[in-house]
Formats: sequence, C-alpha cells, structure tokens
Amino acid sequence: MNRITALFGIKYPIIQGGMVWCSGWRLASAVSNNGGLGLLGAGSMHPDTLLFHIRKMQTATNNPWGVNVPLLYPEIERVMELLIEEKVKIVFTSAGSPKKWTSFLKSHGITVVHVISSTSFAQKCEEAGCDAIVAEGFEAGGHNGREETTTLTLIPSVAAHCQLPLIAAGGIASGKAMLAAFALGAEGVQIGTRFAVASESSAHPDFKQRVFETGEGDTILSLKKLAPTRLIKNEFYEKVKKLEEEGAKAETLKELLGKGRAKQGIFEGNLTEGELEIGQIASMLTREEDVAEIIRDLIRDYRDRLNELSSLDYISHF
Repeated sequence: MNRITALFGIKYPIIQGGMVWCSGWRLASAVSNNGGLGLLGAGSMHPDTLLFHIRKMQTATNNPWGVNVPLLYPEIERVMELLIEEKVKIVFTSAGSPKKWTSFLKSHGITVVHVISSTSFAQKCEEAGCDAIVAEGFEAGGHNGREETTTLTLIPSVAAHCQLPLIAAGGIASGKAMLAAFALGAEGVQIGTRFAVASESSAHPDFKQRVFETGEGDTILSLKKLAPTRLIKNEFYEKVKKLEEEGAKAETLKELLGKGRAKQGIFEGNLTEGELEIGQIASMLTREEDVAEIIRDLIRDYRDRLNELSSLDYISHF
C-alpha cells in the first residue's frame, strides 16, 4: 500500500483516464472491479447523461470510482451540483484552475485530484488543497500542456517541488512504464490510451482499429493556438496543419474545428473528418483487450521487470 492506494481505497495504483467518448460506466466499472480506479469522463456528457452513467456505476461496482470533470465544461455549475446530490466520492478536475472548485468539493467530503502539465501548476494544486495530482506529460493523448514537457522530465520535477501524492500520466501503457514512473517519484499511474481501446470502452470499433494501425510518429500535438491536442494524422489534421502553416488566427481554427469533432472521430468512427485523440503510446498497441486482461498484464509485467532489475548489479559495471 502507498499513499495513492490508501487515498482511494484501491488494490492497485492504476487510474483509468476519464477520456471523452471512451469512459462510460462499462469501462469505469470494469477498471474498479479489477482493482484500479475507474473514472467517468464527464467532458463528453450532458448533465442528464452523466447522471445516467453515475446511476449505472452505483449498481455496477461496490469498489471506489470517480468522475473526471474538465473545468471548462459549459454546464459546470450543474455538474458540480449533480456530483454533490449523487454523493460522488472522488473527483478529478482538469483544464482550469484548481482554486475555483477544490474547496467547494472538499467541503462536501469529496477527494479532489487535479491534472497538471507543469511544476508551477502542481504547486498551485498544493495551495488549493487538492488531495493528489496527476502530472501528465507531452506524450499523452487529447488535450495537453503548452509546455510540451515529457513525462520523464515532468515527474521528477513535480516530485521534487510538491509534497502531494503524485500520479504519473502520459505514455504509460505497460508494467515497465509503471515501474519507471515509480522510480521517478510517482505513487500511481493514470492510463488513457490502452483503456481507450479496451473492449469495454465506448469508442467506435473503427476508431479502435485505426489506433491499432497507428505507427510511430503518426500522432502529433496540434491546435496549439486553441488548446493543444494530440491527434492521429488524418484528413482533418491536414486541414489544421495547412491553416497553421498559413498563420491562421485562433478564430479561423475554431471555425474549422466547429462542434463535435471528437465525437465524430472517437464515438462515431469518422476517420477522415473526425478529431482522433490518442496518445503516442498508440503505436505499441495492436489488439483489443478487455480490462481484466489489461490489468493482469500490467501487474505481471511490473513484477517481472522489478524482479529482473533486482537480480542485476548495474553499479558494478561503472
């Protein structure tokens, strides 16, 4: 047990990312039922839809679970009220300042975790009273930090400057990567991409297959004038790239982006005009797995690599 497993009351320090159009009750409950912490992705849910998924979670698992809430959500006040009304116990916030809602949530007995991409924001989480933080590196899918700091650089920096329990995210999809994150100072990992293409994910089968076909270098951080987002290169991305190379202003990019691009790509399977958000680690994934298989493999790989390293004497070679 460490501070992360103790904080959430979970068996393994594995948190599933609250990803838009992927993280419904089936995925989140499967993760929680297999010893991790499942998160509903409220960013793609209207309040009534979120309520439906919360109610399903309440019957699908007796284990701890939570909700990820992007703070830029247009109906944020109603969402926060709903979380209180339904007695949600764990909330991960992202895409905004932790100061605005942390004290409100904590006053209702909710454990609050905030997602950050820089050491300075980690310190702001500490000041705001967050219970833990997720430090997400440049490798991650979806919305990303403007600093473009890699996980390997971000985690030890945050660990050195912040005392909160630390969850590492970005490019983590194996037990080996978990072990590396722990060596750098994290006490838990948040995994998005591998769970995004799990059997229980609500992502479209065509999107999942496109992820399995993604090679090294096939994702890129784009839309930096709006909100930096890691995308699979497709026809929509090429349009974005062309506008950005021409020096287009943010308003022009917003017009191209429109509404529902991520839904088109991830949930509806439009692989040409949709926004295909996924992490760099996609190039390492080749097939669909169920959540139980994923978590078994993560733990087995972690333990095997730990045993291998403990049997080696690297110091003697220097």
